[in-house]
Amino acid sequence: MIKFTPILLAVLYGLAMYRFSVWRTSRELDAKSTELADPILKVLMDRMAKALDLERIKVYIYEIEPVNGLAAPDGRIFITRGFFNKYRAGEVTSEEMATVIAHELGHVALGHSRRRMIDFSGQNAMRTALAMILNRFIPGVGPWIAGALMSLLAAGLSRKDEFEADAYASALLVKAGIGTGPQKSLFKKLETLTGARGAATPAWMLSHPKTPQRIAAIEANEAKWAVK
Repeated sequence: MIKFTPILLAVLYGLAMYRFSVWRTSRELDAKSTELADPILKVLMDRMAKALDLERIKVYIYEIEPVNGLAAPDGRIFITRGFFNKYRAGEVTSEEMATVIAHELGHVALGHSRRRMIDFSGQNAMRTALAMILNRFIPGVGPWIAGALMSLLAAGLSRKDEFEADAYASALLVKAGIGTGPQKSLFKKLETLTGARGAATPAWMLSHPKTPQRIAAIEANEAKWAVK
């Protein structure tokens, strides 16, 4: 039992840290967000809501400048003020903005936030166990290697979630009559919009798939759906 105590503590620590992060994020979002009110986007959101057999889809503006969309653990969907400003400036179309909302709806519908809690606590336990084992053979370096391996695992799981949310969004956009064209065109703009420069970073180290991979996956789904 003594041997497993550090691993059990790591699991409990992971759960506690995730809960604290959720609480802190919810407070931040409550304090810095208001419901989105845009007549053009509302038309598109209503079409998606009808496709999902929902009365309406609520989206909130999160008052920060970085360009992003997010799905909160409580199921709320947010678009940052920075992203909304890009839309208002004409750098992003209403249909492209709708694809962001569809993607975040995918994260909620597929339970990615809840699954992340399990993943985080499990990775914490694995990191502790690996560090204990590796430290016997390579003292001092073992914990660093364990941390690096868990970071790669976390990145891989995150990319899987992104592909799944993309596929959900594609299906919803097609059903709502918006199509996947805006989804693909937005991906081509994302690096410029966000200021990200991930071209030199190996794909397996990134938390999000690279643009060509995301577009290829969308087109593969389209081809598969066309056959059915």
